[in-house]
Amino acid sequence: MRPSLVRSVRPRRQVRNTAPLLPPLQLYRAILRAHASKLPTELRPLGDQYVKAEFKAHQKIDNPLHIVGFLTQWQDYLREIDGGTWLDGKMKQQDLEKMSPEQIGQLYELMQETKKIGISQDEESL
Repeated sequence: MRPSLVRSVRPRRQVRNTAPLLPPLQLYRAILRAHASKLPTELRPLGDQYVKAEFKAHQKIDNPLHIVGFLTQWQDYLREIDGGTWLDGKMKQQDLEKMSPEQIGQLYELMQETKKIGISQDEESL
């Protein structure tokens, strides 16, 4: 089939404004550097531990589709940290619907840990 026909048959995908994917190690280091400069001091250890655990858990993945998805999501996270949009703290409903029960459980645990940090800060300020 000619390329011009293939383009007309395939549905057009929405193209996000994306940069090329960073290699895993470069992305990992960039995230940790962003945490050092952008996150509040009390949230940095929690963020660093989470990033390290996730990258370690996904280190041996062979499926290219999973690798691209993983790197894309973490690169989006890096953009949010660098741009300061993480402070908005809102998650879209469609993102929640895509999550597995395990991911929702992890998100809940993360929320509980951040609440503990907030409570300990309030107690220190008294």
